Amino acid sequence: MSAVSNFATHIDGYREIATLDTTLCLRDEAIVRKTERAQTSFLETIVGRRGSLRAILAEVEAVAPTNATVLISGETGTGKEVIARAIHELSPRRSRNLIKVNCAAMPAGLLESELFGHERGAFTGAVTSHVGRFALADRGTLFLDEIGDMPLELQPKLLRVLQEREFEAVGSTRTTRVDVRVIVATNRDLRQMVRDREFREDLYYRLSTFPISLPPLRERKADIPEFVKYFVQQSADSMDKTIETIPEETMRALVRYPWPGNVRELQNYVARGVILSTDGVFESVLPERCEPAPVEISNPTLEHKVRQEIQAACQRANWKLGGPRGAAARLGLKRTTLFYKMKRLGITPPADHWQD
Repeated sequence: MSAVSNFATHIDGYREIATLDTTLCLRDEAIVRKTERAQTSFLETIVGRRGSLRAILAEVEAVAPTNATVLISGETGTGKEVIARAIHELSPRRSRNLIKVNCAAMPAGLLESELFGHERGAFTGAVTSHVGRFALADRGTLFLDEIGDMPLELQPKLLRVLQEREFEAVGSTRTTRVDVRVIVATNRDLRQMVRDREFREDLYYRLSTFPISLPPLRERKADIPEFVKYFVQQSADSMDKTIETIPEETMRALVRYPWPGNVRELQNYVARGVILSTDGVFESVLPERCEPAPVEISNPTLEHKVRQEIQAACQRANWKLGGPRGAAARLGLKRTTLFYKMKRLGITPPADHWQD
């Protein structure tokens, strides 16, 4: 081979390598741009990105690429599920499943089967095998809502799968390994539940690797006009109506209202307003006129009997409301329900027994 042809061969080889490197570089840049566009577009779908939520979204962007367990806390209706979905959509697992489980929606036995699955014949009625949510979420994300309502007896099993990444289905001796990113949410004070022995301390610390606290809507008044405009447009589109004007006095009243049900309450209020609106103007009864009246027990004898039963149950439980032996369990009520009834009936525990 001549020197010229040898040189030409090297040049051709260099061109092939250069072309391959350029192609790989362009492909990597395209992947990066696509990922950045996906992240930006999803964040842009979140309504109300002012003030404290701006800092929260920065936390979401920081934790999303990791596998850290996230604990989202906040009052009912503050958008905890939206934040959970944001973490999933901005993570490397976004192409996999996001599986959701409401821990308050089912009893302990059913919740265990729902999470870990069961084998045929594991219990009465188990006529077929069932694949649990952890298995369905393998290589994806599992969102456990209302984690504070998970029964104590099930919490060690959750702790094990978080630490060891393995579990056994109900009625099975075969260990299943999974790769699942777990996000949990609650509207309860888990630290107080730990002190009341209603929630395992080791599980709490394992879940709160990266805590995110969502502020209530009454602390985000600057976001309310943006929420109102978004929900008005959303509801109008779904009802095939046109709303062109939101009166200033209506908007001012909406900003002043405390919204105990937070964003969810505001969304439902706006939907009612759109239904009642005519001539392209958003009009509705202002929230101040729609506050629910307190529930009263019309029968004084029944009220007295209910008060006696609650007081008796509290005394037998040494005025401990929650837990498996607390007054709520004795009465067959949720602790929050019992607390509400006690407040309505004017029942207060002795100062040295106050636990809630």
